Amino acid sequence: MKIAAVIVAAGRGERAGGGVPKQYRDLAGKRVLARSVHRLHHCGVFMSLIVVVNPLDRDHIDAVEAELGFQLDTIPGGATRTASVRAGLDAAAKAGAEAVLIHDAARPFVSTDLIDRLVTALDSHKAVIPALPVSDALLRVGDGGGMGEPVSRDGLFAAQTPQAFHLAPLLDAYAKLGETALPDDAAVIRAAGGEVELVTGEAENFKLTTPEDFLRAERMLMSEAITVTGQGFDVHRLEPAELMWLCGIEIRAGLGLVGHSDADAGLHALTDAILGAAGAGDIGQHFPPSDPQWKGARSDAFLTHALKLLKEAGGEILHADLTLIAERPKIGPHREAMRARVAELTGLPLQRVNIKATTTEKLGFTGRGEGLAAQAIITARLRP
Repeated sequence: MKIAAVIVAAGRGERAGGGVPKQYRDLAGKRVLARSVHRLHHCGVFMSLIVVVNPLDRDHIDAVEAELGFQLDTIPGGATRTASVRAGLDAAAKAGAEAVLIHDAARPFVSTDLIDRLVTALDSHKAVIPALPVSDALLRVGDGGGMGEPVSRDGLFAAQTPQAFHLAPLLDAYAKLGETALPDDAAVIRAAGGEVELVTGEAENFKLTTPEDFLRAERMLMSEAITVTGQGFDVHRLEPAELMWLCGIEIRAGLGLVGHSDADAGLHALTDAILGAAGAGDIGQHFPPSDPQWKGARSDAFLTHALKLLKEAGGEILHADLTLIAERPKIGPHREAMRARVAELTGLPLQRVNIKATTTEKLGFTGRGEGLAAQAIITARLRP
């Protein structure tokens, strides 16, 4: 069966706050829509994935595509959810789909298991939705705003998305609907006299509606985060010079470091450590010494680029520990300035930046004063 997914993302979502439609709000480093699309894209079920959007949100959509690394198949939505779904269904029909799963953009935690249950159920049913039994006690509000009569929760379920349908009967149901707006697509099938099967939903597949929902989602993602480390090592030759750059500051001790860029061994080692935590290769891949544009470049730019890649990988740096290995220059007088500059560049609190210095007891190239080596280890948190 050829199945398309339709993600409804044209709404305004004002109750969630945040100043932008909720589907474009940041959620632990990625936009909500990017997380929802990622879940559907990687389950391997769909022949096409159609995102129904408000054309005025083009800048937000571009940002989502940048986070995902691929272009979305977007179509303009309507004034209501019903109208937006109609547009998505027409696009699915044109793509040759035989069935469709319709999903709210604001449910970023849909699982592959849930999608598999829905797709399997389509083998024997024309319409299937996930639902969870209502567990909380229910009551009506009295005339004065206080507690009214209790309501039995027996037989009551909370509907979720994605909702799954054979496409032809759903299109027929929408044709019979006219201009009426209904809360979801299962209601459209029911209004046309059709039957809807239930499969077990998932508590984690909740809809982001209020600011409290975003806090809950952040906590969920933080609980799934892992801690990683990255390490970097760099060496540069010493020569007589007016100044050197080391750990982002100028040192005037009659010495300089030789290299294609500013040869800041401390920031180079730190950049490699961050790239390692992000799984993004090494500094030479991103800033090859054979490229003339990096001739004399400040290493601040290398570090900033590595931090950007770490963020795009869902990570944030937590701690940095650098060791400088040299007989000269003396690091002690410059240590606190180095810590402050590294903290500024990484956005870390000062107490999470450590800089140490050691020698090799006159052994090797550092012991002979021919060069300086730097080692960096960083700790980062990676969110899913």
